[in-house]
Amino acid sequence: MKTEFKTIGIIGSGTMGIGIAQVAATQGLQVCLFDVNAVQTEKAILNLEKTLQKLAQKEKISFEEAENILNRIQVCTQLQGFKDCDLVIEAIIENKDIKTKVFQELETIVTEDCILASNTSSISITSLSAGLKLPQRFIGIHFFNPAPLMPLVEVIPGLLTEKTLAQEVYALMKSWKKTPVIAKDIPGFIVNRIARPYYGEALRLVEENIATPEQIDDAMRTLGGFRMGPFELMDLIGVDVNFSVTKTVYADYFYDPKYKPSLLQQRMSEAQLHGRKTGRGFYDYSENAQNPNPEKDEALYHQIFMRIISMLINEAVEAKRLKIATDEDLELAMQKGVNYPKGLLAWGKEIGYKKISETLQNLYEEYQEERYRQSPLLRKMVF
Repeated sequence: MKTEFKTIGIIGSGTMGIGIAQVAATQGLQVCLFDVNAVQTEKAILNLEKTLQKLAQKEKISFEEAENILNRIQVCTQLQGFKDCDLVIEAIIENKDIKTKVFQELETIVTEDCILASNTSSISITSLSAGLKLPQRFIGIHFFNPAPLMPLVEVIPGLLTEKTLAQEVYALMKSWKKTPVIAKDIPGFIVNRIARPYYGEALRLVEENIATPEQIDDAMRTLGGFRMGPFELMDLIGVDVNFSVTKTVYADYFYDPKYKPSLLQQRMSEAQLHGRKTGRGFYDYSENAQNPNPEKDEALYHQIFMRIISMLINEAVEAKRLKIATDEDLELAMQKGVNYPKGLLAWGKEIGYKKISETLQNLYEEYQEERYRQSPLLRKMVF
């Protein structure tokens, strides 16, 4: 389809939108940035200017380059400004109906060879493209937050996407100094599907009063080498955002118990305890707040770690079985997208697939829930 990309359109000037705009502009492309909320766009540009100045002060880029990056981003007051774009990436609210409406309007404005893409983290690319006149030019390009810093980009072709487009976008992301992986159009793609147990099983442990958030975070950092525990990470992502993604994946997998959302997370969302952005989530972020120290317990920490890591490895093995991506991309995605210390397939081999299988079997026998069923491939890998 496209052979050259010069002008990129970005819809949405939130954290993701402005982050993607910065990435594209840094690589020398012209960027048109649009958001229905003009105040939000103005704020985003001001914040970007401050960020670029800080980078220049730290000598990460020159002051001239900081100015050039900013100058390459033009604010569009309406979608008509995208008429000459080679690629448009949407980064707005995770709502299928709203996204579809935007793309249908966009099709009446852009040229026929302009590629349309969504930064969605969990909505089906096929379903978003189905209502378009030219669904073959539609693809998922999923960045991770913060986009300028996180290397991973999931490239997701839908069932109707032109066969060569994924490789074209893959090459474009490489030229943007990103680490792209190609994923099947399944709920959650690679990272948000495989990572679900990191949050879900941690929440289950708290709901059952087996451990506190502080203990779980401490166990996963100290025993697993994770940079952040699940509760710290949920507070950073936004408890509401994490809950929303979980609900989408759960519904899209026809209510598979493996992805069942947490009642605790629902209550947190209802109380607007969304984490860092609201000043309080599983931890208190207000000034002079004193969060409790975890009560260390070696046996409990081992139980926590084995329960969560076994669920994660089982999910990675199932993704391998379903050929959601290549083994290399599955490993790369978890390390570059959510900073896991190791690839989960390699980690399973290190711990021993037999031990992972036994942990899951014990959980299944205790709870009698499909949630703990093993991937058919995991059972084969034990021997």
